[in-house]
Amino acid sequence: MLGSRCWKASGLSALVKQVWGPLQGSLPQPQRQCSQHSCTQRGKTPALHPLWTGPVSVPEGTRQSPINIQWRDSIYDPQLGPLRVSYDAASCLYIWNTGYLFQVEFDETAKGSGISGGPLENHYRLKQFHFHWGAADEWGSEHTVDGRAHPAELHLVHWNSVKYQSYKDAVMGENGLAVIGVFLKLGAPHETLQELVDVLPEIKHKDTRVALGPFDPSRLLPACQDYWTYGGSLTTPPLTESVTWIIQKQPIEVAQSQLSAFRALLFSAPGEEEKLMVDNYRLLQPLMDRKVRASFRVAAEGTRS
Repeated sequence: MLGSRCWKASGLSALVKQVWGPLQGSLPQPQRQCSQHSCTQRGKTPALHPLWTGPVSVPEGTRQSPINIQWRDSIYDPQLGPLRVSYDAASCLYIWNTGYLFQVEFDETAKGSGISGGPLENHYRLKQFHFHWGAADEWGSEHTVDGRAHPAELHLVHWNSVKYQSYKDAVMGENGLAVIGVFLKLGAPHETLQELVDVLPEIKHKDTRVALGPFDPSRLLPACQDYWTYGGSLTTPPLTESVTWIIQKQPIEVAQSQLSAFRALLFSAPGEEEKLMVDNYRLLQPLMDRKVRASFRVAAEGTRS
């Protein structure tokens, strides 16, 4: 279970490739500044991934993601109970290169596999998880905390199986999705992540995939159960504002060699000019009038408890 206490570590095809299959974004640099429409690097316009050249369904949204989380400005909410996590490892289907990132797909009909509790009113069923990362260790995560980026960010995507009949319906609906975000930082090798890294050479090119499983993604979650939560959007087209974000406070440690394996993947298909798969994250978006709630107490004077 993930909740408000911290424990010491113990160990675009069909509807944009199933709407989230691609999760494409733009290609920025580490220092990112916000404007009304999007965030851009000061003094420079970032290159755009091809996905961002097409139309989007929420071009002027007010709840767009990702955002910069200001630690001191987040609001402790004692009503945020533990997030209950229970995944069916046998429902893992395959891992594939979407042409933007690598993604692990799950059987969305597996009723008992998902999350509930925390900020969620219903059970949300696991659909897939994926990562975003940078070309260098100084940036790569989609969300930032006090302006600081991590080398990569994990997203576990779930859909509201109580309110909607399918994942595609949930994507377009209110309170349709819940995404757990986990930061990655450099440190010791991550044993569970290595199971994915070992098969990445087999999906080096766009649109390649291999069977995977059983695999329990709860083993990718940090030991610390504290989190921030806010209402936001998909970070790729169609950018629908249907997401309850649950951002874990504690990063997980991964080795340099594991991040290097991410960066060895390609945006390109076999026979095309090779383009390294890096900087596959969206620019920061303005917070507007939203509040970020915390499941943990935010100490005064900006200190962190």
